[in-house]
Amino acid sequence: MIIAPSFFGNIELGSVPAEEDEKLIGRVVEATLYDITGDFSHMYLKMFFQVNEVDGKTAKTLFKGHEYSRDYLRSLVRRRTTKVDGLFSLTTKDGYKLRIAVSALTLSRIKTSQEKIVRNIMERIVKEKAAALTVDQFAQEMVLGKIASDIYNEAKKVAPLRHVGIRKSKLVFSPTVEPKAEVEKVEAAPEVAEQA
Repeated sequence: MIIAPSFFGNIELGSVPAEEDEKLIGRVVEATLYDITGDFSHMYLKMFFQVNEVDGKTAKTLFKGHEYSRDYLRSLVRRRTTKVDGLFSLTTKDGYKLRIAVSALTLSRIKTSQEKIVRNIMERIVKEKAAALTVDQFAQEMVLGKIASDIYNEAKKVAPLRHVGIRKSKLVFSPTVEPKAEVEKVEAAPEVAEQA
């Protein structure tokens, strides 16, 4: 039985057959936000969880990322409007690295200078949030639309917006104590060689 992380309420995501416990670790399970919240308006959001610990018959997971379903993203895009995309790499307070894609859709076409300002607002807000929150809190705010609404409220002063959302996220790196030290040693060695 696969269980969602604690910040999503330890909800059962389903069951997966496996011969041995070790074969489950690293497996990615897909679910919609609707499966977790029970709210039908969250049907468009696909969530990915990676099994990181097996305890008897239950497998605990880690938030791996999320994305908008393709048909929902297609329904947002309209003619004679501008889609402002921002792709950002972030590090949360507890050392997790994420890559997220933020999209803002306008009511009418806007100038490139306005696009640039909107993108800068996106970057500033997501980086501030990531620096202040742990990965659990950040994932929750990102998926439930809290960060997107903060961006919307600030960016609507620059351009008329119809929708702002974090359409995709991906966990790139999760900190573990021992391997990190080895990586630093390996990376440090070539730099010394180049300087000499």
